[in-house]
Amino acid sequence: MALLNELDALGWGAWKQEIEALLAEKERFISQVDGNARRLLPLLERLPQIAESEIDLDADAIRIGAGDDLSSQQREELREILMEFRHWRKGPFNIFGVEIDSEWRSNLKWNRIKDQIAPLAGRRILDVGSSCGYYLFRMAASRPRLALGLEPYAPFYCQYLLLQRLIGEPSVDCWPLKLEELPAMTDCFDSIFHMGVLSHQRAPIDALKQLAGLLVRGGELVLETLIVEGEGEWAFCPPKRYAKMHNVFFLPTIACLKGWLERAGFDNIRCIDQTWTSSEEQRRTEWIKSESLADFLDPDDPRKTAEGHPAPLRAVLLADRR
Repeated sequence: MALLNELDALGWGAWKQEIEALLAEKERFISQVDGNARRLLPLLERLPQIAESEIDLDADAIRIGAGDDLSSQQREELREILMEFRHWRKGPFNIFGVEIDSEWRSNLKWNRIKDQIAPLAGRRILDVGSSCGYYLFRMAASRPRLALGLEPYAPFYCQYLLLQRLIGEPSVDCWPLKLEELPAMTDCFDSIFHMGVLSHQRAPIDALKQLAGLLVRGGELVLETLIVEGEGEWAFCPPKRYAKMHNVFFLPTIACLKGWLERAGFDNIRCIDQTWTSSEEQRRTEWIKSESLADFLDPDDPRKTAEGHPAPLRAVLLADRR
């Protein structure tokens, strides 16, 4: 929570007391109540106490140290610790020669968008649903003023703590909060990344309005979400489950999504990518403990989900706050 010491310098002093109280309560719950965190946090003390020979945040697989920094026994002990932190959803990483082959090859998405978004140098960035922090650390390679993540799910937040303990990147921080728990911090960010989250929102326009309020005027939203093909402004609402997920509420057409963004206070809206999710990008590996894409699709027709809905299609839109 190093960022707490910088709130006044960032111009966020008006929300300092509220943020500090909120984060203190979250930290208390994570360390004392949440069962996953109580299992994982002590493992951080068993990480190698050695200076990394190199750190590369701009590689497809973020690299922390080299294999010969550790003995073979130390490397095996590290691998056992990292395996305890499964499910590694975002990545990949190479940590002292231990390769974390995450469920999602997040570098593919990053490579599709990195040259189309506003340059990140010197910007204050918010990444909503930041998971282990893979994108935060990739952003840090561009030298932003700040890359702040929000990750309320304790196991993913603990993964971030592990990575940050090894990397020690001063421009990166993460708070264990949901977007809706964040104070009404108006005009605070130059760029907001909201990737893979909107389809899980029961009130997507309200969520987009909150994002608009957090951005400075002219600030950029990078929005990635599940969509459906089709003309006109409409959205598909799965009746029960979508790709075995029970918390998918709306899959809009591109036209519908643009309409939501306009109503929420954005303009200069443009779609920069549409990609069908494939097994090249999302698949089961030894670093997860659950099903993955192949299990979510109809085994006889990969163009459909297990429920018979259209298979996952994701779009990335950029929009500026009016």
